[in-house]
Formats: sequence, structure tokens, C-alpha cells
Amino acid sequence: MTSAPDRLRAILKEPGLLVMPAVWDGLTAKLTFEAGFKTAFLSGSCVAASRLGGPDLDLVSFGEMFDSFNMVRGAAPDLIVLADGDHGHGNAMNVQRTVSSYGRAGAGAVLIEDKITPRALTAAGKPCLPREEARMKIRAAVQAAKESGVLVMARTDCRPTQGIDEAVARIEMYVEEGADILFLDSPADDEEIKRGIAAAKGRPSFAVLSPGAPRATPSQTEAAKLGFKIGTYPTGMLAPAAAGMKAGLAALKAGDAEAKSAMPPPELRTLLGYPAYDAQAKPFIVKG
Repeated sequence: MTSAPDRLRAILKEPGLLVMPAVWDGLTAKLTFEAGFKTAFLSGSCVAASRLGGPDLDLVSFGEMFDSFNMVRGAAPDLIVLADGDHGHGNAMNVQRTVSSYGRAGAGAVLIEDKITPRALTAAGKPCLPREEARMKIRAAVQAAKESGVLVMARTDCRPTQGIDEAVARIEMYVEEGADILFLDSPADDEEIKRGIAAAKGRPSFAVLSPGAPRATPSQTEAAKLGFKIGTYPTGMLAPAAAGMKAGLAALKAGDAEAKSAMPPPELRTLLGYPAYDAQAKPFIVKG
């Protein structure tokens, strides 16, 4: 069986934009794989939403993220997962533990970023590590990745606080350190996007393509034309799921049994694997 990192490398060589739905648990992973997607992004913002009912502001621990990863792998073992390693959950040695753990557990790639943790007590902006400290985090990640072959995605969050020149310099630095995938967060316009992609020197560039950023979000076609290779959608399933749950609660308050948009019970039972379970269990039934 080819490893997840090798399968991801092969997919990244294929033409076109690789669309990665964002997942956070077994159900979202199963739905994603059954919809025909080969890859997914284990999103920190989605895990924070599902576990905490709260924002993605460095409150989720490594243990919680890793538990979510194992739920995803258990429900959809053939889905190639890019795991959100966030800031590595500490210093360079924590980064090594984070990358090694995801690699041994079967991740295709791990994201490591350069923001400071614990972050400032505000949701505005992301203060980032000094450049050389950020370099050491990516160097540690690349070194740890050699054990399993897991890909390293290096992200810089410094654009809003330190400017595009520093952000581009960091992308170039991460390429020098051996990062496999690059992610320049919060570019202001298409010109900055192109600078970040050029700095990646032919290595795949990653983008968040869910709406809600200050600038207009590129469509999949536009993202591909700009040169992005991977696009993820953190609100792609999360926002409809939240809306669906609100609709279900509203229906109950109105005296109905379910919302009009609810999945029919037979379809839900099949999705959750009841018929498959019965078939697997049949040989073990003790006949009285």
C-alpha cells in the first residue's frame, strides 16, 4: 500500500487545482470520501468550532487536534489528510513531536506556521515570531518529517503585521529550508498572491478559499489561474452544518419532528453504516 505522503505527492503532480474540503470528525471525513474527494484538510478552525463551540484562537490543544485526526482516519482510512499542526504547539522541539506524531499516524502533510503562541489577547492580527526563530521551526519540522516522509506545509501569518516584503522573504526562506508546500496568509490583492507563488519557486502554494476574508475570495477557476495548487474551504461544510442544526432546532420548537431539509431516515442509517454493520456482524451471531 502506497503511503499517504507518496499518494499526495502524486496527486500534486496532476494538473489543476486540488480542492481540499475541511473536515473535523468521522462523519465529515466519511462524507468527504464518499463524495469522491481523495484529500481533506483537518482544519483547526473547524475542530475549535466542533469541540469548543468557539473561535480558532489557539485554545485547542495538540491532544484534541490529534484525537480529531484519529477520528478522521478511523472513519475514512483512505482519505489523504493534511493536518493543521498550527504553531507546532510550542517551540521547535514541540514542532518535532507534532510532525512526528502526525507522520507516524498516517497524515499526508502537516501545516506549521510562524505566529507567536500564546497569542496576544485579541482576535485582531497575528504577531509572528522573529524570522530566524520561524526558520528554526520549519527546519525542525522538515527534519522530523524525514522519519515518515510526511510533507511539511509552511505558513507565514506575518503579512498583516509586517508587510508583504517580509512575508515573501519568509516564503523564500521556507523553500530554502525544504518545505514541500507554501502558504502566504492574508495577501491583499492578486499582485501579492503572484509574488507569494513566485517565491515558492515551483513548489505547491496553498490558499483558503472560503468567503469572509477582507478581500474578494478567488473562485476555483481564478485560484488556478493565479497559480495556486491547493484550495481549502473551512466553512464549506461547517456553515451548512450549523445552518442545518439551527433549522432542526427551529422545527422542534415549532412542533415538528424534523426540518424540511433533513436527510431521510433510511439514507441517514445507510450513511452511518447500519446495514454494513449488520452484514459484518452476521457471521458472529450466536444462534439460540
